[in-house]
Amino acid sequence: MALYRRLSRTSRVLRRHPPPSIAAVYSPRDQTNPSPTAPHSLLINPFQSSSSDHYIPNSNFEKSLTYYYSPHSSRIELSGYRQVLHFSTLANSEEEKKHEQQKHSWIDTYLPQIIRPYAHLARLDKPIGTWLLAWPCMWSIALAATPGSLPDVKMMTLFGCGALLLRGAGCTVNDLLDRDIDTKVERTRSRPVASGVLTPFQGLCFLGFQLLLGLGILLQLNNFSRILGASSLLLVFSYPLMKRVTFWPQAYLGLTFNWGALLGWAAIKGSIDPAVVLPLYASGVFWTLVYDTIYAHQDKEDDLKVGVKSTALRFGDSTKEWISVFGLACISSLALSGVNADIGWPYYAFLTAASGQLAWQIWTVDLSSRADCNRKFVSNKWFGAFVFGGVLFGRLL
Repeated sequence: MALYRRLSRTSRVLRRHPPPSIAAVYSPRDQTNPSPTAPHSLLINPFQSSSSDHYIPNSNFEKSLTYYYSPHSSRIELSGYRQVLHFSTLANSEEEKKHEQQKHSWIDTYLPQIIRPYAHLARLDKPIGTWLLAWPCMWSIALAATPGSLPDVKMMTLFGCGALLLRGAGCTVNDLLDRDIDTKVERTRSRPVASGVLTPFQGLCFLGFQLLLGLGILLQLNNFSRILGASSLLLVFSYPLMKRVTFWPQAYLGLTFNWGALLGWAAIKGSIDPAVVLPLYASGVFWTLVYDTIYAHQDKEDDLKVGVKSTALRFGDSTKEWISVFGLACISSLALSGVNADIGWPYYAFLTAASGQLAWQIWTVDLSSRADCNRKFVSNKWFGAFVFGGVLFGRLL
């Protein structure tokens, strides 16, 4: 009863000076590193009065309560529990992060449940990878077009579908080989294979299905293109291993992702013009070194813990200087390819706009912010669009 009277008096004081809400209840002994399994309750305020202006706590809670309060107190000590208060006006970045991770994509909304894990495995809800794989193909196809003519629409459609399938196959290979690593990285631990939603055997079966569809597209190209396209599979299957052996997996990804710069021209011409397509291919590799180094900065802390390598770790605080050099090399190679292809002046006007977009990424990216790194990475679809627009109008005019 004495405790009850004390709480009643306190509740009247708190109505005039309400304390901050309790954000969490942690287990005893370790306040700074609470157990993830500790009992918790959102926004508990044991002093909130009821409509009758009196709050009567739960009997078990009342028996264990040892309480003190002052206008400057920020802690309530409980026998058996330790509750830490957080002012509601403070932003909780961890909760926001979890909330973002729990957002459902269109896959979870519209696709049947049985195929959702496979769609996530192929990253169908994250099309930026498909754009980055498709743009070098489109550059090359448009560059191979006859002056004054539009690029081959059928060929562009085939390569667009091929980019979607090959990107999905690459993601599947990556997740199968990295399933043990993915479980230790915050951004990747919820992936279908790493989380156990799909078994490795199911992933292999899905990989076979994707490659079979890709083969159907490849067979519609000329013989030279079939051989050239099939040779890219060696890069696709070996890329996920590179982060274990070198600090330059982004360069290897550049060799893989920009193979379409060679293949697109070959599909139209039946051969390769080294003076045009090799600078185009090199520009794609340098471009990949820019955007994938920015992307890798999202995982640099986890990569250090797991023991995998990246250019983000290799460059460290000098990242912006390195990617500035890569960006300059990318634009220079694109300009050289245009000169050798004898393309019209609109190409260089669009290339100037693409240069501005790339410079904006490099100068403004906050490498300590995962959200900003991802935002700049995704923006590269516009760089690819600027270059494609330049090739298209440069051929037409």
